[in-house]
Amino acid sequence: MAKQRDFGNVTQLPSGRWRARYKVDGAWRNAPATFITKTGATNWLATQQSDLIRGTWRPDPTGKLTFGEHGEKWMSNQSHLRPRTVELYRYILRLHLVPTFGDRPLVSIKSDNVVAWYQALKAKRPGVAPKAYRLFAQLMQAALDDGQVKASPVAIKGAGHEPVGELTVPTRAEAMALADAVPTEYRAMVLIAAWCGLRFGELAALRREDIDLTARTVRVSETVTELLGKGAPMTTGAPKTEAGRRTIAIPSNIVPAITSRLETVTDPTALLFPAPRGGYLSRVHFRQRVWLPALKATGLSFRFHDLRHCALTLAAEAGATIAELMARGGHSSPATAMRYQHASAQRDQALAERMAALG
Repeated sequence: MAKQRDFGNVTQLPSGRWRARYKVDGAWRNAPATFITKTGATNWLATQQSDLIRGTWRPDPTGKLTFGEHGEKWMSNQSHLRPRTVELYRYILRLHLVPTFGDRPLVSIKSDNVVAWYQALKAKRPGVAPKAYRLFAQLMQAALDDGQVKASPVAIKGAGHEPVGELTVPTRAEAMALADAVPTEYRAMVLIAAWCGLRFGELAALRREDIDLTARTVRVSETVTELLGKGAPMTTGAPKTEAGRRTIAIPSNIVPAITSRLETVTDPTALLFPAPRGGYLSRVHFRQRVWLPALKATGLSFRFHDLRHCALTLAAEAGATIAELMARGGHSSPATAMRYQHASAQRDQALAERMAALG
């Protein structure tokens, strides 16, 4: 017999156990299990009522939604993410999460399942494991927020942390040698990367009007994003963070090369470093046709992105504060900028040791 209450009701079943239920938004919601005692059922109702009052209430999991279905639903709501991020997330889901958890109901995924998955992935793909773990954590937190699970099983301390590797930093002379080795139309591009720290996508989006030689500054307001795969589209947009939109002072030593480039690009709205046939310069084309031949000619071995490390390390060596490094690099947090001060200190130690060796 059910006894009507101010909130919900408790009913004794023919088995002798007790069922508790309550109404929210016009729909009855049953407890996920029956109770041995009436007190247990009553206490459960009291907890649900308290959660509703505090605003922390979540519906009990249905147990029907699979991880694969949830992942697809979650991805369809991520239109605010950048295309490369969406591409990365779908790649991780397809190769590293769905094969293990795709057909499993969300409520069946337990912490020991997550630990076993993570340990296996870390052993096989240590570079991918932290990224996959962070995505897994996001998905399960979304499931928790939606009331599909009562708690997230993704809770391995430190699993999402990626160790920071040692920076590979070209010297001033090496950066200049690479600038001398590329075709003339890309010389200023290499020098701006090595002394101003622009990323490749920022350089590919750079237009003549972004350079102000009177003020001796370069403005970053747009970046090119290139999706993976042959024939993949190239998109443009604002930098990922507000800090990425910045205006950077140009060192005087590279002004002549920039001036020379500007003399060949007269339209203020024209791309400063376009592709050979017009349009945005492809990272793949630049690497194959420009960068690799320059490395071969100089005998050096660097990524183009290492020129950015060069620029920010030079700034640190010149005495830039953390705030100044963040401003020049377009960083939104101090952690990355601090790496360049650390690299500068390491170089100073190496210099001191060389000085000591001179006797």
